[in-house]
Amino acid sequence: MRITRDIQSLSDFKQNASKFVKQVQETKEPLVLTVNGKPAVVVHDAESYQASVDREERLAEVALVRRRLDALANGAKRIPAEEVFRKIGKKYGIKFEK
Repeated sequence: MRITRDIQSLSDFKQNASKFVKQVQETKEPLVLTVNGKPAVVVHDAESYQASVDREERLAEVALVRRRLDALANGAKRIPAEEVFRKIGKKYGIKFEK
């Protein structure tokens, strides 16, 4: 994201907080607050923020799967699922049924 959309000073935000919060909720666009003329804080509506967090988590999961697939393609050790379940069961006292 490029911080160029809606930029306001922290002082202006303090004086007009409810107006700016309403704007952010309606537009779903973040508001950048500056301190001494430099970007310092981003105000985001909760729904859009959660969507952003969800996207980041999904990207991290995809990256992990890609790394693991690459490792397998490059000869990483493979462990049968039954062995993994047996080890987990032994460690945590869980019985898995076949």
